[in-house]
Amino acid sequence: MVRAVLWDFGGVILSSPFEAFNRFEEERGLPRDFIRQINTRNPDTNAWARFERNEIGLDEFDTAFGAEAEAAGFHVRGRDIVNLLSGELRPEMVEALRRCTKRFKTACLTNNVSAGHGTGMAGTPERGRAIAEVMKIFDCVLESSKLGVRKPDPRFYRMACDELGIVPEEAVYLDDLGINLKPARAMGMQTIKVLNPDQALAELEAIVGIPLRD
Repeated sequence: MVRAVLWDFGGVILSSPFEAFNRFEEERGLPRDFIRQINTRNPDTNAWARFERNEIGLDEFDTAFGAEAEAAGFHVRGRDIVNLLSGELRPEMVEALRRCTKRFKTACLTNNVSAGHGTGMAGTPERGRAIAEVMKIFDCVLESSKLGVRKPDPRFYRMACDELGIVPEEAVYLDDLGINLKPARAMGMQTIKVLNPDQALAELEAIVGIPLRD
């Protein structure tokens, strides 16, 4: 029986930062998905992983990411990437979250960094406030930059379950990255890979048994 719905934030509640990455790459003449490739090399120890665990600050990340990009043959600074992180709120996903909170426990599990305005790493204070209002809907919010642990470390998912007072088999988890869904599924959670809002909400409705859209 499902008792809780767990949500990633960027790429689920917000539009994916990968879209902004691809636009940046096209504008700069970089290979498509170059930024993602840098961020997935040495995934536990690269600049991005250390930044999300808050082991290094923005200045250190700027330099460290720049060195990784240079080693791959292109000049890109870390600060350029941070400016691309905050996507647009997806109203249909926010509405689905609101409806879920009436029947289920909810949590946000987000890998984020200590940059921008608020949990969603918004580029402006106004957007930061809008995202903050959405964050208030969740029963709890787990941030990698505050916990020092990031997805896909299984400890992150266990923390969410402990916070909500559930076991993994009682949860469904939505994320746009398969690498983050794999440990959740291994623990016993039902998982949904978010490709787009319509697909994700159709799958979630089938699992939770309530309408999440008008």
